[in-house]
Amino acid sequence: MMALVKTGAGTGALEVPSYWEEAKAELMKRDRIMKKLIPHFGDLHLVGHGDPFITLARSIVGQQATQKAAELAWAKLMAEIPKFTAAQVAKAGAENLAACGLSKRKTEYILDLADSFRQKRVHTDKWAQMSDEEVISELIQIRGITRWTAEMFLIFNLLRPNVLPLDDPGLIHGISRNYFSGEPVSRSDAREVSANWEPWRTVATWYLWRSLDPVPVK
Repeated sequence: MMALVKTGAGTGALEVPSYWEEAKAELMKRDRIMKKLIPHFGDLHLVGHGDPFITLARSIVGQQATQKAAELAWAKLMAEIPKFTAAQVAKAGAENLAACGLSKRKTEYILDLADSFRQKRVHTDKWAQMSDEEVISELIQIRGITRWTAEMFLIFNLLRPNVLPLDDPGLIHGISRNYFSGEPVSRSDAREVSANWEPWRTVATWYLWRSLDPVPVK
């Protein structure tokens, strides 16, 4: 189980993605499940998080954690380090991070992430021009950044429209519930269903998440 962590202070939200309305219309036109599902959520939409470092740190905190545990750890981190920058995280050190409820491994991952940003081993200024796979390839070089983490970054920070996070249990569960009457779903099944969503797989994924949890992550 991997939990997405809701944030407190320090995470600016981006506006509604420019493609959202077009994507909704196209998905409802071509997919009978989306045609029924999307209207249930009115004007709700994906809310992006504008700070790359915070977005990635939040994803690391949420790995292999229940939503409640991840939320608690993140709240403690925000209290300990209100200005949550790479420099301040490095200054806080392992002991203070661990005191917020992070495991030894997650503490190491967060510190490695901070070091990667401080040493400019990630090229935040170039991500807008890079393809999804190029961004993923760069991010997974950082300890603790899995493909799932990188895909969540593409969705919630870069607002990429066509991400299909096949390692996300929520997506698989959403496909199972909405397309297969709750029957088990393979990655192959998920890919087959999602072929009808191109190039708006992010948007369809978001609505499947909402079908399981109507309150969006903020």
